[in-house]
Amino acid sequence: MHLVPAERADRRTIDGHRVCEAIAAIGEPGHVRAWADRFSLLADPRRLALLLALCRAGPLAVSDLAVATGMNDPAVSQALRLLRAAGVVEGEKEGRIVRYRVVDAVTADLLEHCATDGAH
Repeated sequence: MHLVPAERADRRTIDGHRVCEAIAAIGEPGHVRAWADRFSLLADPRRLALLLALCRAGPLAVSDLAVATGMNDPAVSQALRLLRAAGVVEGEKEGRIVRYRVVDAVTADLLEHCATDGAH
């Protein structure tokens, strides 16, 4: 299958079939952008720590997350606002307490790999 876009068809390739496979592997620009956005959320060590805590320990309140991660409450709240806006976490209110949990299944799956693979 020839997948090289017309605007790049005049460029020389070494392994044309592999170029087409690479283009197919990359996929649609919107899909790539969505993955890049997801990875940018995970790229911040403090947000990643929050997400790992939520993924492994279950729903937690802001103050508990602050203690677990070593962050202060306002920093946790700010990170959770960003993660909530991205659809990665949700808060569930019980009286005056809001406990947050990871709701994005793809992110949860990535976090499971991150938690079990360590630094590899």
